Amino acid sequence: MRKGRRTRPQSHNDWGGDYPIVVDNLTKRFGDFTAVDHVSFKVRRGEVFGWLGPNGAGKTTAIRMLLGLLKHTEGTCRVLGYDPATEAKAMQAHVGYMSQLFTLYNGLTARENIRFYGRAYGLSRKKLKTRQAEIIEMAGLVGRENELTRNLSGGWKQRLALGCAIVHEPKVLFLDEPTAGVDPISRRDFWGLIYAMAKKGVTILVTTHYMDEAELCQRVGFISEGRLVAIDTPDQLKVSQMRGQVLEINTPDPDHAVRVLRAAYSSGSLVYDEVALYGAQIHIVVPDAEASKQPIVDLLESEGARVDGITWIAPTLEDVFISSVRPRGD
Repeated sequence: MRKGRRTRPQSHNDWGGDYPIVVDNLTKRFGDFTAVDHVSFKVRRGEVFGWLGPNGAGKTTAIRMLLGLLKHTEGTCRVLGYDPATEAKAMQAHVGYMSQLFTLYNGLTARENIRFYGRAYGLSRKKLKTRQAEIIEMAGLVGRENELTRNLSGGWKQRLALGCAIVHEPKVLFLDEPTAGVDPISRRDFWGLIYAMAKKGVTILVTTHYMDEAELCQRVGFISEGRLVAIDTPDQLKVSQMRGQVLEINTPDPDHAVRVLRAAYSSGSLVYDEVALYGAQIHIVVPDAEASKQPIVDLLESEGARVDGITWIAPTLEDVFISSVRPRGD
């Protein structure tokens, strides 16, 4: 071995230790704008970690730094023991990435897309042949492997894109809103594939706007205005991060009822933290659910909004998310 040359561990268990992703005070500034502000967290081996935040919160910027596509301003991060800022090329041989854009070549067949990515990752002819067959089966494309990608449905494209992202069998996988615009059945099937990989020890960081998907993550981090505001399991977040208690209101005209509630808040006649539509119901977050029930009913009915039911419920993860990302004092 050449003197002074750095060596990398060969054992699967040595890649990044128990935490393949380690972020410490990671910061990215663009001029006077801070996109990611001193964020710190770790992701365990084989964990499915959810990364949630409003548009512009800094989710994708953080992922780009972890991939070595963007230099950080302050702090440090390690992926599989590598520093993405200085060792991106070596690291990327062991990392997969899939975005919501499904970076596939529509003029190629499914098989040709897999072959292209396999060659890009330097797979041998023998290994690529094996992986190609495995990915076609995983994606449910048996019999369609020679069809042009542009002719595939959204769900098949999604699974094919995932297959291309993992053709080299990465140890860490970044998924940036991979199910955006995909039908619910395809989303469910996709999450089955995610957990199958996690059971094999792949560490997965996924961003999503779907709260039902966030519930499937083993841990979730909420980022808002570049800052990590909460991190824990979905169940623990519901206990530790919820400001106030949630009342669910059933009314035949929820849009009108929400307008009444917001007008009352603006006038100072009703105090609450948040009000939002959840399907046909209204969720309103109040300091004291029992004390707030009757005043809310009286207010709505006085404004012609009939109330068919009002119930104190456990918060959903979406309730907690909204509560967490809103600036304190709002």
